[in-house]
Amino acid sequence: MRKLTLGILALSVTLFTSSFTPVEGEQEWKGVFKKIKEEVEIHSKAYKTLGDACKTIGHRLTGSDKGKKAEEYAYRLLKEYGFKDTKFQGFQVEAWARDTVTLSIAPPKSDDFREVPVVSLAMTPVESNIQGTILDVGNGLDADYTGKDVKGKVVLANIGLLEAAAGTKNLHRSEKTALAIQHGAIGVIFVNTVKGQVLLTGTASVTGNLISIPAVCISLENGTEIRNWMKDQPGLLSLIEMHNVSKPIKARNVVATLKGTSAKLRNEKIIIGGHLDSWDLATGAIDNGIGSFSVLDIARTFKALGLSSKRTIEFVAFMGEEEGLLGSKAYVERAKKLGELDEVVYMINLDMTNNVNGFNGGGRDEMMPILKSIGDQIKAIDGEFGNLLENSPGLHSDNQTFLMEGIPAADPLGKLTRSVLDCYHANCDDFSLVNKKEMENTVKYTAMLLYALGNADQIPAKKLDFYSTKEFFIKHNLRHELELGNEWRWGN
Repeated sequence: MRKLTLGILALSVTLFTSSFTPVEGEQEWKGVFKKIKEEVEIHSKAYKTLGDACKTIGHRLTGSDKGKKAEEYAYRLLKEYGFKDTKFQGFQVEAWARDTVTLSIAPPKSDDFREVPVVSLAMTPVESNIQGTILDVGNGLDADYTGKDVKGKVVLANIGLLEAAAGTKNLHRSEKTALAIQHGAIGVIFVNTVKGQVLLTGTASVTGNLISIPAVCISLENGTEIRNWMKDQPGLLSLIEMHNVSKPIKARNVVATLKGTSAKLRNEKIIIGGHLDSWDLATGAIDNGIGSFSVLDIARTFKALGLSSKRTIEFVAFMGEEEGLLGSKAYVERAKKLGELDEVVYMINLDMTNNVNGFNGGGRDEMMPILKSIGDQIKAIDGEFGNLLENSPGLHSDNQTFLMEGIPAADPLGKLTRSVLDCYHANCDDFSLVNKKEMENTVKYTAMLLYALGNADQIPAKKLDFYSTKEFFIKHNLRHELELGNEWRWGN
């Protein structure tokens, strides 16, 4: 589900050399990295297994029969790869599924409504039939509501940013929905910002629970048409009628464990995960087939080479991410109850991660020297690796769940082309978008990162306490987003 941003801040790797002492075992890293490179380039199954899953299962919506088949597919692969300690980790959620929706537009004081192609956003009401005047709030950010009378109206807002000032920070669609509700809107019509009649879905809920108003998405072309119509006939009316299904269901994370070999470090645990679930408009090959099936192939690579780790590693295919990080939240809550959360020392998240070409410190300065050293060793044996470095945390994917607990977490750095990004959460996210070599680069370089962190003498970034976690989010200007998402735990 990740909130997408274009462009990568590539920090100069020389920034970190002065404060870093070479890590013990670096020569061993290089030898293992060569083996990983050869194994993945010759034997990777990431592309093949994802293609097979897209063909035989289709979408992987949490709570659906196909979602269940995807869980079983991932479990079966991990067992075939040699993980005896593979298990389902069940949790119960409120599952949402779309049924029917219509959006009709008419001039004021007219009953001559014209239907517009539309798709419901997830976690919208089971039943809704509303009529109201359309109010254009542009990009749907806080400033766009200034001086506007929103109460009782249906707001029209862009999913992305159009005609925004340089440096403007976008909000997630669920946060924009929350803002609309706060201002008294009775419905939200989102305008996709991608050309080509592309319809986009995704959750409109910041909590994972059903929201109180309908929220739908229309294409950029239809949004432009409606805005032009509003100029000619102010006060356009909209009628939204939707029917959805919501019921408690059981879903399952899939977890495979590689036990640590060091008596000193085996109780430290690294989680490498990616969400297996997808939306139902297409097969979710990019979001998040490329991430979750890369995790599965990294696990295969470790077993194929007989690689060990001083720390325990858990390979996790999370479900329910798209509905509000439900699988990763269930994982953390279970770990708390069992007294195991303090064992988790690092989390690597692969969500739409493609063509890995560097590493992200996730906002933890302490991680940058070791990430630079790992990148240097990779570059020494594989000149195609870009060795980029970035240090910024992100929200709206499973890494957020771990960041909320003070656990260092980050995605490796990768890149998707503009044409692929245009199919994010849309009806065109299918297997034809997947690039085999780029997916294998994700497996190859992330496996190297995982091996190095699993065997390093120490992971420099330590778990933050409750108040240090608060300061971490404030430092990185994430407080407002967490407040909109009802995730801010620290009061004033």
